[in-house]
Amino acid sequence: MSLFDKFQGIASVRRDLDELGIVPFGVVTERLLSATEGIVNGRRTILAGTNNYLGLTFHPECIETARAAVLEEGTGTTGSRMANGTYAGHEALEQELADFFGCGQAIVFSTGYQANLGMIATLAGPGDVVVLDADCHASIYDACRLGGCDVIRFRHNDAQDLEKRLRRLGERAQNALIVVEGLYSMQGDQAPLRDIAAVKRRRGGYLLVDEAHSLGMLGANGRGAAEAAGVEQEVDFIVGTFSKSLGAIGGYCVSHRPELELVRYAIRPYIFTASPSPSVIASVRVALRVMRAHPELRERLWENARRLYHGFRELGYDTGPEPSPVLALAMPGREQALRMWNALLENGVYVNLVLPPATPSHYPLLRCSVSAAHTPEQVERILGTFAALRRRASAVHDGPLSAEANAVSGGAG
Repeated sequence: MSLFDKFQGIASVRRDLDELGIVPFGVVTERLLSATEGIVNGRRTILAGTNNYLGLTFHPECIETARAAVLEEGTGTTGSRMANGTYAGHEALEQELADFFGCGQAIVFSTGYQANLGMIATLAGPGDVVVLDADCHASIYDACRLGGCDVIRFRHNDAQDLEKRLRRLGERAQNALIVVEGLYSMQGDQAPLRDIAAVKRRRGGYLLVDEAHSLGMLGANGRGAAEAAGVEQEVDFIVGTFSKSLGAIGGYCVSHRPELELVRYAIRPYIFTASPSPSVIASVRVALRVMRAHPELRERLWENARRLYHGFRELGYDTGPEPSPVLALAMPGREQALRMWNALLENGVYVNLVLPPATPSHYPLLRCSVSAAHTPEQVERILGTFAALRRRASAVHDGPLSAEANAVSGGAG
């Protein structure tokens, strides 16, 4: 039994990809031209799978502030927050996040993944129970493994199933940690937070919401799904990332519970890793101010999302029940998904290819994430490329689309 036997499944997939001549993972952007365009495989390409929701990665003030921080404070902290890695900027950003969310407490992490990993694993240890949405992110599942807690999954976005499982816990439900995402990254659907908060009121427990993909996107002030649902005071912990709407890297947790400051001193992924570099902290602070001062960015994001959503629907794609800046198109099989993804890239449109088991269902997904920085012309170009590939598949056959051609174009027929 070799140490590497467990990777034979991956090796088989790699062989299949080699036979198709398609390399879908680890695509290299050779040069970035803007927040929405780059040179990929030597070709000018619209980037429609970056999670750069507000388009702030090239905001001139973010770049200038980051440059100044490098000159003044160097390229990195070379230490953890508990050692030598807490700078004035880290504390300032924590205060600004707490103010933005109207909370008393905030902690900044080096990545969003570590924010989930650290918070959940520290809050819920052996003998504790986490009740989580079945479609939660890998970082949430990994946090449960690290903490050694008992894990109970409830059906995706099903508050009734959540309540049933809490009811079965009896008195243990009072201390259960309920974990959901505000907006789910694969299919762009929102958690029913009003219903989930109501279940929490009836059954007890603590509620942690991962707002990684909903910060800057939802709510009157862009605070996320909890704000949009009007349940912020019933959410005990909000976790998020700087790598989506704020255009950098890092993570955070905010809470109205003063105990968060005690939790800080027990979070291993916080204590034993280097803190974010000064340039990252500086750019995030500016991006947060820009996001707060320019709600028109959020409006533009949703204009683009609605246009892309309705455009895909007109082409016959199944895009889910409502518009979202995350739009996932289900494909009937792996080979069809690979060929469609590759054809899009060859025609200058990059989207994410997601294969099972990373998808919520058994079907591969072509995942698009739109940005406020996409121009109307770029959105039309994305739709036009999908339409042209659909027509090309149809033209191969006489008469109506065959099942094979329709599958390659991703349509519903």
